Parts: sequence; structure tokens; C-alpha cells
Amino acid sequence: MVVRLVIGLLMTVVVVAFVGRRAWAIYSLIRSGQPAPDRSQDLPRRLRTQLVEVFGQTRLLKWSVPGLAHFFTFWAFVILLTVYIEAYGALFVPDFAIPLIGHWPALGFLQDTIAVLCLLSLGVFAVIRIRNAPERKERASRFYGSHTGGAWLILFMIFNVLWTLFFFRAASSALGTFPYTSGAWASIGLGNLFTGLSEPALEVVESVGLLLHIGVMLAFLIIVAYSKHLHIFVAPINVSAKRFPKALGPLPVMTSGGKPIDFEDPGEDDVFGRGKIEDFTWKGMLDMATCTECGRCQSQCPAWNTGKPLSPKLVIMDLRDHLMAKAPYLIGGKQMPEEGAIDFAAAGADGAAEGHDRHGVPESGFERVRGSGPDQAARPLVGTAEQGGVIDPDVLWSCTTCGACVEQCPVDIEHVDHIVDMRRHQVLIESEFPSELGALFRNLENKGNPWGQNARNRMDWTKKLGFDVHIFDGELAPEVEYLFWIGCAGAFDDGAQKTVQATAELLHRAGVNYVVLGPEETCTGDPARRSGNEFLFQMLAQQNVEVLNGVFEGREPGTRKIVTTCPHCLNTLGREYPQLDGHYEVVHHTQLLNKLVREGKLVPVAAPEPESSVTYHDPCYLGRHNEIYEDPRALVGAAGAHLSEMPRHADRSMCCGAGGARMWMEERIGQRVNVNRTTEALDTLEGAGGEQGTIAVGCPFCRTMLTDGLTQAQGQGTGENVQVQDVSQLLLAAVKRGADSSA
Repeated sequence: MVVRLVIGLLMTVVVVAFVGRRAWAIYSLIRSGQPAPDRSQDLPRRLRTQLVEVFGQTRLLKWSVPGLAHFFTFWAFVILLTVYIEAYGALFVPDFAIPLIGHWPALGFLQDTIAVLCLLSLGVFAVIRIRNAPERKERASRFYGSHTGGAWLILFMIFNVLWTLFFFRAASSALGTFPYTSGAWASIGLGNLFTGLSEPALEVVESVGLLLHIGVMLAFLIIVAYSKHLHIFVAPINVSAKRFPKALGPLPVMTSGGKPIDFEDPGEDDVFGRGKIEDFTWKGMLDMATCTECGRCQSQCPAWNTGKPLSPKLVIMDLRDHLMAKAPYLIGGKQMPEEGAIDFAAAGADGAAEGHDRHGVPESGFERVRGSGPDQAARPLVGTAEQGGVIDPDVLWSCTTCGACVEQCPVDIEHVDHIVDMRRHQVLIESEFPSELGALFRNLENKGNPWGQNARNRMDWTKKLGFDVHIFDGELAPEVEYLFWIGCAGAFDDGAQKTVQATAELLHRAGVNYVVLGPEETCTGDPARRSGNEFLFQMLAQQNVEVLNGVFEGREPGTRKIVTTCPHCLNTLGREYPQLDGHYEVVHHTQLLNKLVREGKLVPVAAPEPESSVTYHDPCYLGRHNEIYEDPRALVGAAGAHLSEMPRHADRSMCCGAGGARMWMEERIGQRVNVNRTTEALDTLEGAGGEQGTIAVGCPFCRTMLTDGLTQAQGQGTGENVQVQDVSQLLLAAVKRGADSSA
């Protein structure tokens, strides 16, 4: 008894000292990040999120099989804490039982059952990793670039925890010191295997099992503390510190030192964006430490799936590895090298040769300079291989800000926010950005729209209508219910004009009273903000807020209604303008049209003959960013069309490739995103059986990108009888059928 007590406590003290030292270092490093005061607000909501996402494992369960396996594994960690209480108690008292509940058969049953389920889950994890081995599937594997060796080690250690658990409990049952006489079915059953051993022999076996069980757990603790499985401890904190309702939709206010930047009078010490790893907030650094390397984000990323170097997972991993490698300079007191002291073009090859754990993939920017030497401290956060950059410019500018990574991340990492923050520094401070964006910025600044068109042409879309569209004349009449925000695409793009024309006619038929701003309308600033030009966004947004507040002057909240056909305008007007004191009730045209159909103000009639199939493409900024999925589909159904869903739809929809200002940038690497998505749409329509079909959209940019993709496909002899139409056009055709039949 004394020997095992001494050994058990000595092992524990040593390991706790090592792990405690590591925990303090991680805490100090994350605490060194910039303030993020908003992440400690609304504590009751954060507690609810902890219960739902951590204990309910809701985000992991989006992927049913691995999610269920992780659910059992997580709860095994929670429930089996009681077994370790019993184990440490047995060091002091051989027949120790937890006070009050220690002899309950239900507890013994729960312990054994969850342990067995966890064992089965390890088998599931092993099969998943073998089937998705990056050695065989390369970039198609979501584990490509992850530390797979470390993952197998963790599975092995969990297995060791479980078999030593049953070994110790079985020996204890055979010895007669087990707290449970029933309920713990597996342990008691295994205890029968020790029948025939003498009591002294059983005491030795039970002591060996106990010390093995404790020792394996302590070794596991050290491995977790010094590996990417640190997420076991930091993920619950990261989930609680998440951006509500999720890190999609509006981008956060640009801050420096935890305070919003005043762009009219910025402070001399204000930091614009993230130009160094220490510029990230503590929440950003916590994101980096939390990454599980599961690759769910990578598997959904449109850039990665079309051959680009951007992997959201590798971005976070590279930032994390750079943060950890630079830690001696951030919290260890090492002297930072002078700026320009390192020649990265010459030092890069030597730095990459140092013996550190490698991702083993060329897309990893961290690999260019490893170790914790002066070159690590001096390297730029964003830069080419010759510059020693942690994040390559091709990685940074491949992002469409579609949000697929954020939507799928099980631990609430905010990839898009970090990418945009790095873009902000590149644009505002370094003036380093794709050349095409220069024309975009000039057009937005000088003409108020990305196309560089004159404001007087903003009403050209009305010329083909058979009714008048009223322009706001300085006073909003009481009977006017909506301001119809046309958007730059609706005003100047030929395809998008058909959408606003159809929407205007449907509103006219339904008797909805609305006005438009006409020449007074200006770009919301979405492409400027997503491309990192926050200064230009602020200029455009403040101008629009001033105009809109004047339009709605005197109107109470709830009556300041805007309808728009553009999800990007919807997101910016409704969810970002409140940051500038612009508060409006903004709806997408599919939401309003669906409401009018339900109210009987629009009566669509299906065609008498079966129509061709329709597949609907979810726009990222309508779906993932604003969670509007059902209204467009309801309208497709109301129009009498047969909807065939693409494999990637709803919250897993594939991006069209236009978001994040990619609409105005050339796509020079890999397959074009819009071609990939169009091919999926055509395959879906072909699978639905029919030579004709319609790709329905709810966004002008999606319409442009998919139309371009369809044109390319038709040039290659496929999709000849397929068209791209907005949902409003499908509805208008059905409403006209109804009007004709009743005439």
C-alpha cells in the first residue's frame, strides 16, 4: 500500500509540475494578445453556448458518424473522471468509494458502458483516418497537412487509458475491493478471468493495474499539453468566447488596442489590421491554439477544392506555429532583431532545414522559416517565399469569405475575420494587393460603384418596365412601405437588371408601395471591406447611412424597411451599418416575395405540362452568412418547379467564387471556382433526368459567375438547354400564368 501510494503521488507531482509550467506559458502567451473586451460580455448566453456546443457536441454532430464517435469520446473523458477519483482514492484506501454515489450500480454501469462506446469510437476514428489517409488521397484528404502521427499517438493513448481502466477494475473486482457489486457489467465480467489467483497475487495485479492506469493518464496529460490536442482544454474556452451568433455575417469593427478606430481622426499609435502575430487579439491567439487539425474547414473550402494554395486549416496552423515559435520574443524577454537585419531569400533554405515537426506540405508558409531564431521573429506575417512570409499572398487573396470554414469548424475558430484583418494591414499599411483591386478602389471612390458607371445611369433598368418606379423625392410618404435598394449590380449588370425588373414587377402586381433612391444610391462598400480597404468602406458606409437616416427620418423602428435582391447589400445594410448608427429592417427579395405568396397577394400557377428540373444554388451571403435557406426554395416550389438539390447545398453549399471581392480579381491558380460549381449544377440537372433545366440563384454575383461558367460549358458542348435565372424570374412567370388563366 505504501509503495504504490508513494509511486502514484510522486508521478502525479512531477507531471503536474510539467503540465502546470506548460499551462502557464500558454496562458501568458494568449494573454499577450490585444484586448477583446466584447468576448466577456453576455455571460449567460456564453454559458448556454458552453452547455449546447461543448456538452451537447452539436457542431461536431453535423457530421453524423465522426460526430457520434467524438460525442462518446468526449463524454468518456467527462464520466471517467469518476474512475480516476476512485483510482486516486484507492491509493489511500483499497476499497475506496466516492461518497454518496460510490456504490450505485447505475454509476458503475455508466462508467463501463461509456468506456466500451469509447473503445468502439476509437475503431471508427481509425477507419476514418485510414480511408482518408493523405499519403493516398493527397489534397483530397481533409487530413492533408495535419500532424497525422500525433493523431495516431493520441488514439493509442486513449486506448491505453481504456484497457488499463478495465485491467485495474477487473482485478479490483476479483480482489473484492471493487465499489460495485452489480452494474459495472464489463469490469465484473472481466474480473472472472482472474479466478484462481491467490489473494496476494491479486493484490499485486491490482496494484500494477492501478499504477498503470494512473501512469498512462499522466503520460497522456503531458502529450496533450505539448501537442495540438491542447484543444481538449482550450476548446471549451474558445467556444464560450465566440462571436455571437456566429463569426459570419457582419465583420467586426476594426479595433486597435481593444478600442474601435476612429477613421476620421485615428490615433498615432493605432494598428491597422494584423501585420504581426502580436497584433492579433487574445481571442485570435486562442483560435490558433484551439485548432484540432480535423480538416473539416479544408474539405469545404472552395479555394482548396479548386487547386488554390489556401487551406483555412493550414492558415490557422501556420499562425499557431509562428506564434509558438515567436513566444520567446513575446513573453520570454528575448531581444527582437532590428528591422531588415535578416536576408530571408538567403536564410530561407537554411531555416527550413532545422529539425522541427513538419506539416510536410508545400502549402504551409510556416515551413519556410522554422525554429525560434531571429529570422522567425523578424519574418513578415504576409509575404512570398523569398520574403519568408508566414502566409503567402496567394493564400491570403484566394479567400472568397464564403464562410464554409467557419460554418463547419467544430470549435468556433473565426478564419474569415483573421484573413480579412490581415488583408486590412496589407491594403491600408503595406499597399500590397492584387493589381485589379486598384481599379475597384478607384471606381468605388470616384464613381460610387465597382463598374465605374455614372450615377445618372442607375435608373436605366426601369426603361423596359410597363409602369413607373417612384424615386425618393426628399420625403417618404406614409403609405410607402419599402425602400427598394437596387444595388450596383442591379443597376449596371445586364443579368442582374432582369432580377430587379422581375422583383419590381412582382411588387407592383402585389400592390406593395415602394420607392428607390435612384442616382442617390451608392455602393454599400461590401467589396471594399472584404478586400481589406476599411477606410474606403467607412467612407461609403457613412455616406449611405447619412442618406438612409434622412430617408427614414421620423420613422419608428420596425417601419424603416429595405428590400434588396443582393445578399451582400442585405448583409451590409442590415448587419454592418448598425456599427455606424444605421438601423434598418432589411429583407431579401425572396423573403418578401414568399411573404406575399403566403398572404395571397401573389398567386403563382404551375405550368400545365411538367416543367424542366430546377436546381438552386445557395448564395453564401444569403445562406451561411444570414441563414436564409427556405424562402428561395419555397418560391421555387410555389412556381411549380421540381427542385433537385445539388450534393453541396444549404449550409454546405459551394461558393460561386465572387465573394471577398474575388468578383473583381483574376483567378490564375487552379480550376475556376465558378466552373466547378456550374459543373456540379449541370450534373445535378442531368441526374434529374431531362435535357432542359434551370440553375436558380438569389444573388446577382452568383448569377454572373454561374452564367459565365455555363457559357464555358456550352462552348464545350454541355448544358445547351440550361439557363441561369433568379428565383424572382421563375415566380414572375408562374404569376403571369395565373393572371392569364384568370383573364
